[in-house]
Amino acid sequence: MELSIVIICKNGEELLSKVLDSVQGLGNEILFYDSGSCDRSKQIAKRYGAKIIEGKWEGYGRTRWKAAQLAQYDWILMLDADEVIDKELKQSISKINLQKLNVVYDLSYKNFFGDKHMRHGEWGNDSHVRLGNRKGVRTDGETVHEKLFVQPGIEIKKLQGYILHYTVKNSVDLANKQTEYAWLCAEKYFRQGKRTKFINLYFSPMFTFLKNYFFKLGFLDGWQGFVCAKMSAWYTFLKYSRLKEIHQSKVVKEVVSQTLISVYRKSAINKKHQKNAACISLKNG
Repeated sequence: MELSIVIICKNGEELLSKVLDSVQGLGNEILFYDSGSCDRSKQIAKRYGAKIIEGKWEGYGRTRWKAAQLAQYDWILMLDADEVIDKELKQSISKINLQKLNVVYDLSYKNFFGDKHMRHGEWGNDSHVRLGNRKGVRTDGETVHEKLFVQPGIEIKKLQGYILHYTVKNSVDLANKQTEYAWLCAEKYFRQGKRTKFINLYFSPMFTFLKNYFFKLGFLDGWQGFVCAKMSAWYTFLKYSRLKEIHQSKVVKEVVSQTLISVYRKSAINKKHQKNAACISLKNG
């Protein structure tokens, strides 16, 4: 099958064998894009016959797009090193018509907290466009929560089966990931010219919790559902507080910079005046 399976990874040895096992026999190429792993990820990928390319991490959007452009085939199945395709999805993919260039596939996800499948809340009913011809899509190039823009005239279809996404191992893992994503998202918002409003900082975290835990039935996922809802609220608070810090830091830097420039100019003017005064004094003498 003229399909490239593109996997982006950094230190993903824990689940990588499971990911690679799930795609065996599906595509003619497995392209493994490694962004500085210091574990056994590259050795594992090599054992499965993957084409290994090493490059720097440029955020999720740019790294995915860059890796996709290095693949042998135009049809791409894009995975992370913690995403396993189930047997039903594998069978569905094997039946698609690769001659149809005007279609991409929105794949359904089952997200896991440890060993628990999260059926509700923010993690339930999740899907992403991860399979299609690279000529028909573009990414926005963002470092986190990147979006795929489907070109005009391209149809989006669903396939039977799931990507099993082993998102986090435990609550500490989730906290670390949410903190990292919040920092990256704050920087993205700053580049987009967004600012933190009163409602973002004081009310949005609470609304996020209520939405995910009650309205999206996160409480049905037990204590893990509560943790996910609380962490989502924490993520919301953290990204807006960090955005405010970035703006304040930039304002302080601008003030200091303008002050230094002003002091330098005054100093230069004073020196010029002193020099002129000295010249006049010499002439009069």
